[in-house]
Amino acid sequence: MKIYKLVTKIVLAGVLIYVIIITSSCASGKKLRYFNDIDTMQAHIVNPREHKLIMPFDRLSVQVFSTDEKTKELFKDINAQTTASYTVDKNGDITFPLAGKINVRDLTTEQAGIKLEEVLSSYVTEPDVTITVTENMVTVMGEVNSQGSFSFNQDKLNIYEALALGGGITVSGNRKAVVLIRQNGNDIKRYKLDLSDSRIAEKDLYYIESNDVIIVEPLRTAAWTQNSGVFMSLFSILSSFLALYTMFSLRY
Repeated sequence: MKIYKLVTKIVLAGVLIYVIIITSSCASGKKLRYFNDIDTMQAHIVNPREHKLIMPFDRLSVQVFSTDEKTKELFKDINAQTTASYTVDKNGDITFPLAGKINVRDLTTEQAGIKLEEVLSSYVTEPDVTITVTENMVTVMGEVNSQGSFSFNQDKLNIYEALALGGGITVSGNRKAVVLIRQNGNDIKRYKLDLSDSRIAEKDLYYIESNDVIIVEPLRTAAWTQNSGVFMSLFSILSSFLALYTMFSLRY
């Protein structure tokens, strides 16, 4: 009888612990929302960043057009190579036919195009240069539905669009603790973003740069949820033991 009472107490305690775990592991709606302050905002948000700036190791597509037939013919073969691209080296330079080495670091694609036009004007007539960034990559990890590295072509890809490439944040993801890792030259910086704050759209970090890494940290309750299976298994074993003990006690 003493064993019966002891096992009963253990089972009841297991039930109580399991209920506490399930209750505490249920993330509140506030923790799962992106914009908790949207109802209190008084004005529209404006982000000062207009265009992506070219950085080392970016890959650029460069095409030269002209109304002048000789210039058009000169760059005909280069323009026909649609898969050709130019990698920005660590100093921010690209090497282009006729122009040679030209620095495009921290320029927009439009500014880089104008700079290349000025250099080419010394050799050809009326060059019109179009530059686009190709093969941008972002890596999304942690509490997202699909981890991996994803390519994008947008000049302005924001943090929410980047996370959408990874299938979005899971219910176990902490929207107030999203880590952004960004390398600028030899400097590797880490930032913690709060996606529940609408004013993140005002910050420069709102937009993703090529080769950024985004890591979504788990909610603290996620660990409890993962361990609840262990408690449930233990509870099942104790319940089975109690049922068998009761059956044999009544029989004998």
